[in-house]
Amino acid sequence: MEPINSSDGGADQVLVEEHSHVKKVVLNRPKQLNALSFQMVNRLLELVLACEGDCSVKLIILKGEGRAFSAGGDVAAVVRDISEGNWKAGAKYFRIEYIMNYVMATYNKPQVSILNGIVMGGGAGASIHGRFRVATEKSVFAMPETALGLFPDVGASYFLPRLPGFFGEYLSLTGTRLDGAEMLACGLATHFVPEARLSLLEEALCNANSSDPDIISAIIDEFSQQPRLKEKSVYHLLDIINNYFSRRTVEEIILALEREAVNTNDSWISSTIKSLKAASPTSLKITLRSIREGRLQGVGQCLISEYRMVCHVVQGKLSKDFMEGCRAILLDKDKNPKWIPSKLELVSDEMVDQYFSKLDDEDWEDLKLPTRSNLPLHVIAKL
Repeated sequence: MEPINSSDGGADQVLVEEHSHVKKVVLNRPKQLNALSFQMVNRLLELVLACEGDCSVKLIILKGEGRAFSAGGDVAAVVRDISEGNWKAGAKYFRIEYIMNYVMATYNKPQVSILNGIVMGGGAGASIHGRFRVATEKSVFAMPETALGLFPDVGASYFLPRLPGFFGEYLSLTGTRLDGAEMLACGLATHFVPEARLSLLEEALCNANSSDPDIISAIIDEFSQQPRLKEKSVYHLLDIINNYFSRRTVEEIILALEREAVNTNDSWISSTIKSLKAASPTSLKITLRSIREGRLQGVGQCLISEYRMVCHVVQGKLSKDFMEGCRAILLDKDKNPKWIPSKLELVSDEMVDQYFSKLDDEDWEDLKLPTRSNLPLHVIAKL
């Protein structure tokens, strides 16, 4: 496997292996759990665009080196830029990443993502938008952004509200982790293949010489299993989750949970309340609005809206919760962030509205997505 020569110096972080009509792409920062650096998202975008225009490439396989597919975006680098007064470098990172997410979501060739290990945040954005997502017994999915003073982005406002019921609201607000069986059950994964069979699956895909989704799906089916959900899986609680997370506001969700907690000693109720109360109040409110609006939007509009939101977050004028969350969780690791505002009732609708508005900065502009053409019908439906 040889790194492709790349002018951005990040080629060794994304390895490419050629197999006749298949391009195998490997995220290669295992010590950082394949956290997506600026060089990596730039390289991934470069690769998927090049492969789309190359008629000899019929299929892309995307995987991670080590024990993670990708634990998310390289938040530490963005925080460093912001702390040095360069929030626009962070905005540029998210712009490239979101364009990559859009291209993957509207891709005219099959992408098979092997989600063996941790897949969170930006890692989800680089895979869930693709046609095929293969989970294993080692898969761990989460969108934990509200605990960091951020919000589930990378197109999560498109794919999370399309999960059954209000499961997407639950995952986005609480940051709950799912295993591979749960990913398959809710639709985040399209297949479940035991880790021991992955090399055989990759070999079969490389030998297929086809870009026909039905043929690709049939090949993955040959190696797939139907895993059993654990007895205490949160997915068994979907009806209960729907009852609480269908409420109109975050306050109403928490109030309903707290009323139930008075009458029962349910561990799921108490842990859910704890997760919600630990998160940034501002993040919870902008997240719920983002997910609710995303239910009715195409993937492009979702990403444009998320870009406005994330630019407000990294600019830091409306709130400094993102910097504080990263300090408390990732840097000092005291796990005791001081959110401002500190309570949900102090976050007004007008404050939330601001995150969805254009930035007041002469150099800033809305996310511009590439024009897409020759797309299959299932992709056109996303637009």
